[in-house]
Amino acid sequence: MPKALPDIRAAENLQGKRVLLRADLNVPVEGGRVLDIFRLRQSLETIEFLRRAGARIILVSHLGRSGATLLPVAEALSQFLPISFVPDILGARAKVARAALKNGEVLLLENLRSDPREEKNDPQFAKELASLAECFVNDAFGVSHRNHASITGVPTLLQSYAGLELQKEIAELSNALHPPSPSLCIIGGAKFETKGPLIEKFLKSYDYVFVGGAIANDVFKAQGKEVGMSRVSPERHDFLKILRNKKLLLPSDVVVVEVNGKNTLKNISDVMPSDTIMDVGPQTISTVSELLSKMKFVLWNGPLGNYEHGFVNQTEALAEAIAASGVYSVVGGGDTIAAIGKLGLESRFSFVSTGGGAMLEFLYKGTLPGLQALYEKN
Repeated sequence: MPKALPDIRAAENLQGKRVLLRADLNVPVEGGRVLDIFRLRQSLETIEFLRRAGARIILVSHLGRSGATLLPVAEALSQFLPISFVPDILGARAKVARAALKNGEVLLLENLRSDPREEKNDPQFAKELASLAECFVNDAFGVSHRNHASITGVPTLLQSYAGLELQKEIAELSNALHPPSPSLCIIGGAKFETKGPLIEKFLKSYDYVFVGGAIANDVFKAQGKEVGMSRVSPERHDFLKILRNKKLLLPSDVVVVEVNGKNTLKNISDVMPSDTIMDVGPQTISTVSELLSKMKFVLWNGPLGNYEHGFVNQTEALAEAIAASGVYSVVGGGDTIAAIGKLGLESRFSFVSTGGGAMLEFLYKGTLPGLQALYEKN
């Protein structure tokens, strides 16, 4: 467990103080409407704490990778609390709105990434953000692995604290580093280069590590199995430690797209050179489900199939199996959360992380740049 973060609940006399709250409001938006409010709901506890304390809350976040407006997010948040929005960050409109804030009120500023200085961690941009408030709260776990101005720059300039959601994330993921036995880690998705080191690490601390998704193709290929036209990592990796470990579990059956475009269920040993593996099969899910009934703890990150191209069945089947098992479950990752949300199962998991890349980096390194910035300031 890392040392305790500076807790916003320990801050003295927040009444009347302007608080710059960096939240993670990066939610899917289509046609001017928010499609999934999971991250918005997770941000509410810290916002409501600050409101009850009488703080004047200046809420900042990013949305997407460019300059999309946060207006739909403000409209979605208005279902839960009174909030005002200005399409500005540091200009005249923002300054007027900031000056008008009263105790307990919330002002949402425009998408931080509409200013290119945010992602460059520009010191002047951090200084201008810090000038908006008297203290800073980081509650944006999902981007705390980024060295951006609002994450690592501002804490060097203001008294800074961790928000309630950020603290929950660190506590739950710290526990996942040392799970009770028997335990199962499920890692899916693509990019073996980012998840391979984590697989090696968890083969030491978990009783079983199941690998699915495109990263399983890399392992199959290293075993000398046929993976056909399936996606594999372009980089070379040393698989020897992984392949020798008896804790490693792999899919036994897969759904492939044949050269004629037909989806076919096959045993992994029957994959042809012209096939493309797109998902695991139902026998694999059955095997994992049976194992779940014996576990005390499960950690899951990443889909089991090519989620973006509609191969969602077995990922959703896994979500349902974990929810039904009653095992203590910690899950995260964008597509993983999407599957759980689509099925309405969020409340059936013990903890659902708001982070994807941040979750993986914390699990591997035990810290994040955004956390280090808070530690160093305090």
